[in-house]
Amino acid sequence: MTLAVKHDDGAAVRMHVPVMAGEVRELLCARGPRVVVDATVGTGGHALEMLKATSARLVGIDRDADALAVARDRLSAFGDRVTLLHGNFGEIARLLGECGIESADAILADLGMSSFALDDAERGFSFRSEGPLDMRMDRSQKLRAYDLVNEESEADLADILHHLGEERAARRIARAIVDARRRRPIETTGELRAIVERVLGLRRGGGVHPATRTFQALRIAVNHEMESLASFLEAAPGLLSPGGRMAVIAYHSLEDRAVKERMRALAAGGGYVALTRKVLKPADSEIASNPRARSARLRCIERAGR
Repeated sequence: MTLAVKHDDGAAVRMHVPVMAGEVRELLCARGPRVVVDATVGTGGHALEMLKATSARLVGIDRDADALAVARDRLSAFGDRVTLLHGNFGEIARLLGECGIESADAILADLGMSSFALDDAERGFSFRSEGPLDMRMDRSQKLRAYDLVNEESEADLADILHHLGEERAARRIARAIVDARRRRPIETTGELRAIVERVLGLRRGGGVHPATRTFQALRIAVNHEMESLASFLEAAPGLLSPGGRMAVIAYHSLEDRAVKERMRALAAGGGYVALTRKVLKPADSEIASNPRARSARLRCIERAGR
């Protein structure tokens, strides 16, 4: 969900509405943390709620420089309580170390796509609007969706769609992409969407657009999302202070599976306690007001000791 907030100069800036903000606040802020890390701060929705609920210092990390600029403005009232860093959450240990922070009392990672970027046609994340095949969260990196679509082999494209999008028709879609690009490069989201629609038809069961999984897979591949998540899940628990908590919100099965397995292993090792015995999901009322929250899954662990 996106809110349009007007600046003093009258310009409207789109704000991502944080998913499960109440649940995050209850889990991470109840004990009055001194240092909070929002590892995917985006435009600052969750960060704002946690700053209001605590007196903590907050460190926000994000790959998207444009989103960070909005967050910086949005959180400016909190002054030196806020430090914002441009970087990949998979490098959380290095980034915090550069700030002189050895541990945190609360760490949050919301793995969802920010509406700020998703609704910007020029970023090329969505099949719903016409734009360039980009999909870079960090626009300083070179690899784009255009490069994968037009340069990967048919077999590699099929693997991306199958493994990262869990697309059953991965081979047929990859073949259609390769056939289309032989005539001319595939340059826009609309062109790619049309190729997938020709292969699968206009609608799938449950109202899910046929291009959803293809676009998801390419976005994950472009941004190395699963590799970054694995690095984050490896490093972040060790950065928690005794009694510190880490919460992760995932949106598709690949992410949630990785989070569940890592947290389960940590709890089994005895140094951590699972605070969410069952995964938490958004309330029906939240889904009604923010449909993009419907697939959110929240899990949380606590480091043993006080």
